[in-house]
Amino acid sequence: MLIVQITDTHIKPHGRLAYRKVGTDAFLERAVAAINALDPAPDLVVVTGDLVDAGMPEEYERLHGFLDRLVFPVFVIPGNHDERGALADAFAAGRYLPAAGPLHYAIEDWPVRILALDTLIPGKASGALCADRLAWLADRLAEDRRRPTVLMMHHPPFGTGMSYHDDRRLEGREGFAAIVQEFPQVGWILTGHLHRNMTANWHGVPASCVSSTAHQATLDLRPGAPLTFTMEPPAMFLLGWSDEHFYGHTHLIGAFDGPHPFFSGGKLID
Repeated sequence: MLIVQITDTHIKPHGRLAYRKVGTDAFLERAVAAINALDPAPDLVVVTGDLVDAGMPEEYERLHGFLDRLVFPVFVIPGNHDERGALADAFAAGRYLPAAGPLHYAIEDWPVRILALDTLIPGKASGALCADRLAWLADRLAEDRRRPTVLMMHHPPFGTGMSYHDDRRLEGREGFAAIVQEFPQVGWILTGHLHRNMTANWHGVPASCVSSTAHQATLDLRPGAPLTFTMEPPAMFLLGWSDEHFYGHTHLIGAFDGPHPFFSGGKLID
């Protein structure tokens, strides 16, 4: 099984740039083309939040237009820039999002089970897994303790070394950690929000974040450093399941020189 993750697409109304600088729609169009060109083809695509920039219906309509070009099933979850009602309305035809409340759901149709968690706190940049949301997660995990399971969420539970994010850590992460430790079938945690490629070991489980499809947060590990962004290359994350283990690849989106051979006539080129 092969899962593609993209995140933090931040689609704006037509003609608007994010932060007066970034044409996020052109970047998403490029990402969609890159995903469709993958060989072997992925089984599905997940988009881990901050789908649009201001939670407006017109932004979700534009987002839909891009994601509809993907030739694979697509599943989305909200981030702090999203608005639950407008998001649920825009993706109602997919019939996987709840009609009300937190937008949690389970993806059951592939060898790996995927549980999607809504960490949104309306009006706040930080996220939360409250008692009700953690209870939902524990109940779903208890349903099937044998299948390898991936959790996907917008806000990462792990520290980053970046002051801005670490000052706004996920609320409820202690309870989340207890659940992850209780259910060993959890094999990976996919997150967004950081606009950077990151990996962590979260209480014995691999956890990762992938770069935005557009702009990236500047790597600045100085205490108290402000949050800024750069135009480093966008990326997608490929999470595979094979031979009873997970593996992950960060795949940059763009045109790069190559591929070039290492060998010629059976010998290493010198």
